[in-house]
Amino acid sequence: MPHLEPYILFTIGETTYGVPSEHIQQMEMIEQITRVPNAPAFVDGVVYLRGKVLPVVNLRARFGLERIPYDLHARLIVVKLGERLVGMAVDSAREFVRLDSEQIQPPPPALQAAGNRFIAGVIPLQSRLVLILNLEEVLSPDEKAQLTQA
Repeated sequence: MPHLEPYILFTIGETTYGVPSEHIQQMEMIEQITRVPNAPAFVDGVVYLRGKVLPVVNLRARFGLERIPYDLHARLIVVKLGERLVGMAVDSAREFVRLDSEQIQPPPPALQAAGNRFIAGVIPLQSRLVLILNLEEVLSPDEKAQLTQA
């Protein structure tokens, strides 16, 4: 019997990623981001959301991809990383699906060899592959500390 769990799917470029919905606090359109001096290169700045100031991690930059301007499809996915709420900027996020956790496969050896710690697994969904994001690896402990100081 399948073990279905809810996931939010988002895209960066042509790639679809998934995050278990239990880790997501909220999703918002990307509006005013305030730049912060000396922030890590993959941090676009901070936003003020529902009474809290949150750092914005640009996942395109984090994954080594070219930055593009935010458009109407771009979303800010707010997740809890450690003790800190963090906004992850993505190209689009509009799908909510239930995935069979038993069908999630470990990343192929080539991805693991490349040191791609961001990917926890891969699952086929209709005509595409979904990469399951390893939220704990998006920021190293040092980077989390840097964001706390910022």
